[in-house]
Amino acid sequence: MSMSPLSTAQAARKALAERLGELRKDAGLTGRELGVRCGWSESKTSRIESAKTSASDADIRAWCAACGADALAPDLIAASRTAESMYIQWRRRHRSGMRRAQAELLPLYERTRTFRIYCSNVVPGILQTPPYASALMSMITRFQGTPDDLSAAVASRMERAHVLYRGGHTFAILLEETVLRSRMGSAEAMAGQLGHLLTVSTLPAVSLGIIPASADRKIWPLEAFYVFDNRLVSVETLTAEINVTAPGEAHDYIKAFAELSKSAVFGASARTLISDAVRALH
Repeated sequence: MSMSPLSTAQAARKALAERLGELRKDAGLTGRELGVRCGWSESKTSRIESAKTSASDADIRAWCAACGADALAPDLIAASRTAESMYIQWRRRHRSGMRRAQAELLPLYERTRTFRIYCSNVVPGILQTPPYASALMSMITRFQGTPDDLSAAVASRMERAHVLYRGGHTFAILLEETVLRSRMGSAEAMAGQLGHLLTVSTLPAVSLGIIPASADRKIWPLEAFYVFDNRLVSVETLTAEINVTAPGEAHDYIKAFAELSKSAVFGASARTLISDAVRALH
């Protein structure tokens, strides 16, 4: 069984911290001496070596210079950035609002050829209508306490949808039935969103499956995750986005997607569940 994505991210940070500690020891420096050379406190050195504090690019350059190992700085900075990209807190990602985060995703969606998307809580962004996205993103902004750039963020999210209608992309999407029943915004907004799902489900590039609440499950409901070309898996938790690139872990999510698919219904049966949810709004 592979480690969890969070465990892997933590392991990457710890490995970097240990490498910095080894550099200090190889240079024959105490934590206090290194702090003096770098212009910071001994406690900061300790926090970095214990992985309690992430070292910035400038910190790593200063550390390597203090240890007489300037040539190692570029590789260590690259390792640090990789570790940081594995686990990104939403509040950090949305610190200037949500629009920028939405725009940053567009190149990834444009270059991905095969998508596997599983959502247990909300409709995935690429299938959202503007009113649904607005209601959901308003909740997220309020909960996180981040800047409100809702109109721009929604517009940026809608730009992603064009890949649905281009050639060269395929989408396997699984939703739990509860997604259809959890209202975001007004009944009218939700009805519009469900109607959009009915339309999108008929696109040649889209396979939309719904896992009924009454399904004989092969695997338990999971956190939402997105698989991009079998190479990158993005996992969404309440507080953070976790990016998985280790082949073994990515394989586990692909395997989980296959198991979840066994419990889903597709085509006319899926559209019946969506239509039932529409009727339940009235």
